[in-house]
Amino acid sequence: MTDEDEGELTAELAKLQQEHRDLDAAIEALHHSPAPDLLRLQRLKKRKLALRDRIAFIEDQITPDIIA
Repeated sequence: MTDEDEGELTAELAKLQQEHRDLDAAIEALHHSPAPDLLRLQRLKKRKLALRDRIAFIEDQITPDIIA
């Protein structure tokens, strides 16, 4: 992997992590609303899980494989 590729992955990782934190805050706020929209809540949680999967994939790509 080139330094340029790693830089792009690192930038995408930071963006996805921020979006994940934002979704976490939105989900928390929706939980505490008087009448939470359950469909919207479900969609936000699904998006958050997809982000988590993508974040894990990118972290695996950045972290070098070390054979012990």
